[in-house]
Amino acid sequence: MIFPPLPDAHGLAVLVLIVVALYLFTREFIALETSSLAVLVLLVAGFELFPYGEGSLALRAVDFFHGFGHEALIAVCALMIAGQGLVRTGALEPVGRSLAGLWVVSPALSLLLTLIVGGALSAFVNNVPVVVLLLPILTSISLRTGKPASRILMPMGFSTLVGGMTTTIGTSTNLLVISIAADLGLRRLGMFDFFVPAAIAGSLAILYLWLLAPRMLPERDTPLSDLSPRIFSGFLQVEEDSFACGKTLLEVREAAGDDIRIIEIHRGTNVIIRPLPDTILRAGDRISIRDTPQRLKEFEDVLGGRLYTGDTPVDEDHPLSDDDQQIAEVVVTQGSLLEGRTLSRVRFAERFQLMTLAIHRAGTVLARLREDVGDIRLQVGDVLLVQGSVDHIAALRQGGEVLVLDATVDLPSTRRAPLALGIMVGVVVLAAFGVLPIAISAVCGVFIMIVTGCLRWREAAQALSTQVILIVVASLALGTALLKTGGAEYLAQVFLAVAGGASPMVLLSSLMLLMAILTNIVSNNAAAVIGTPIAIGIAQQLSLPPEPFVLAVLFGANMSYATPMAYKTNLLVMNAGGYRFSDFVRVGLPLTLIVWLTLSWLLPVLYGLGTV
Repeated sequence: MIFPPLPDAHGLAVLVLIVVALYLFTREFIALETSSLAVLVLLVAGFELFPYGEGSLALRAVDFFHGFGHEALIAVCALMIAGQGLVRTGALEPVGRSLAGLWVVSPALSLLLTLIVGGALSAFVNNVPVVVLLLPILTSISLRTGKPASRILMPMGFSTLVGGMTTTIGTSTNLLVISIAADLGLRRLGMFDFFVPAAIAGSLAILYLWLLAPRMLPERDTPLSDLSPRIFSGFLQVEEDSFACGKTLLEVREAAGDDIRIIEIHRGTNVIIRPLPDTILRAGDRISIRDTPQRLKEFEDVLGGRLYTGDTPVDEDHPLSDDDQQIAEVVVTQGSLLEGRTLSRVRFAERFQLMTLAIHRAGTVLARLREDVGDIRLQVGDVLLVQGSVDHIAALRQGGEVLVLDATVDLPSTRRAPLALGIMVGVVVLAAFGVLPIAISAVCGVFIMIVTGCLRWREAAQALSTQVILIVVASLALGTALLKTGGAEYLAQVFLAVAGGASPMVLLSSLMLLMAILTNIVSNNAAAVIGTPIAIGIAQQLSLPPEPFVLAVLFGANMSYATPMAYKTNLLVMNAGGYRFSDFVRVGLPLTLIVWLTLSWLLPVLYGLGTV
């Protein structure tokens, strides 16, 4: 085995930085945005202080900022906003309701249809809103039928990933690979140019997810099924001989504990007093409080008052009741007003009139009742257990700000839903027939959605993800540095040296497997952008057509099945279904093998690369 000579100092520095970047991207305690920006800063600072090349061959530091205006990033952002328009207007609601109705007729066939529809929608729409659409439907079906949600949620999530790899706009990864390959001189792939191999592999994957995956998944409780008891409202009446009579509210809080939830104070017939610390309580005052039944009774004993619900005292014959209350699970989704913020900052309780009982992250309780739930910075995939009236929970669901998982399938719906759907169809059709590039058609679609009222600017801004933007820009910068300094050519030569004269089919299959491994450990966009110039370098070294090798990178980077952190929809599904890391490995690894082996055979056959 003879390895090629090392690249120059700049090339070596870029290779080292790629290793550092891949390490940073896997650190959960470092925000992906921070890691991406750090990589970008190191690149621009390094090449500014130590210039590379001369004349037309010079690589300037400002060249690394071109990713912010790259066609692929513009298309990704525009499609994210357009997808938000579909969610906000409820344009996919008819699909959801139809699927929910079919489950009553035949659960087995309905699961298959759900997988097919999820995959088909994800070929043209970002799979996050598709998962957001299907999660409450399948959760509702699980609650009504008594069947564990863990048997159907993961297959559904994986079906959207499989469908996303069939077209150029299915995922941001596809757009990046195709745009970078075009920048390097390859023919720009059309929307359906690789649909055939992807559809064949996807069909086998769907059959696996339908017939085998549900049987391989254990029955899991949803993460919030065994949490704190419900919150109840009551009135604590101050008696003349009670401790609270004549005391300030501050003294009452100190005696009962700082966590007592005093809503307001009713005095006389029509007087309502705000619960200020210096308010002095009088006999006959009724303190409106909310907490668990056990805590309410504790307050009654400590303060010496009498607990009422309305005008009825609480006793064995008249227990606390919460007829108008519901408990719901709320998932923080991408673009939500809760993403990256705390409940206190957004004034969640005041805005939505809901009380947060607990917060879960990746199946682990972060905080429960009476803990500082309001001070936890929320992330995409976090699940809140909230309680409130039926009307308030319905208003939260219809507002579309978060994903509400409960026993209903109500989805936001507006009269502009058909218009939003028509705009999205127009975006896809114009790009599919080559009338406009996808970046231009998608931007036009966003503009029409804004001016027609399908989206407001605030909602469009929420659809954009700084994480996606920065990882794309940093990855494009790394790819540019890798290519211009000779690093891509060096890695291609190393790959061929390690392969030891293997056939093109084996080389293509090995490259795809390498990308599949990387995408489950680091960002799929980073793996794709780094892998694309290497794939072209391998093809050039072998004097073979580069297109199948580029597709090997594209397909491999889409195989985000084996770990929950490989893709954001995996985290959404993980929390909603109560899955563990091992569940993704158990189901995701066989799925990866099915898709990888199928495409490893199809691509060489379709592109005439021969066999082993």
